[in-house]
Amino acid sequence: MGRWLQSEQLDVPQLASLPGSTGPPAPYVVVGDEGFALSSHLMRPFPRRGLDGKRRNFNYRLSRARRFVECAFGIFSNKWRVFQSAIQLVPQNVNVVIKACVVLHNYIRTYEATPDEDAQVYSPPSGGEAVLLGQTGYAGLRVRELFADYFISPIGSIPFHQ
Repeated sequence: MGRWLQSEQLDVPQLASLPGSTGPPAPYVVVGDEGFALSSHLMRPFPRRGLDGKRRNFNYRLSRARRFVECAFGIFSNKWRVFQSAIQLVPQNVNVVIKACVVLHNYIRTYEATPDEDAQVYSPPSGGEAVLLGQTGYAGLRVRELFADYFISPIGSIPFHQ
């Protein structure tokens, strides 16, 4: 997926303005941790040393997004155990299995979910540290700054965490 993302072979939506923003359009991004190289389509936190308020706020917001995705995947993989280890199939069949699980999951959530299922919590293991900046990292720096500026703007800020 990383190679497809870098070579722009994934069907990622075009640049779009951030909600309520009149600033420049931003790319859709994948959120990652320090273990990934920064690029224009993959955001990672700012290094932890010497963070100002804007960068600390960005790291907090990125961390919240990652936790949300990790919890969702944890709940998903608890229901569909095929995702708890490497899938031993050819790539074309893996795509079919993933799509089938997503369709079944959405069907169950829509038609058969119970209130207890919405209360499920998944705590992912904590992970990795620093990696070198990738070749496309400089474009990623600009995109990360764009999001960081948006997160502290009156439109993009969270009132209790500015």
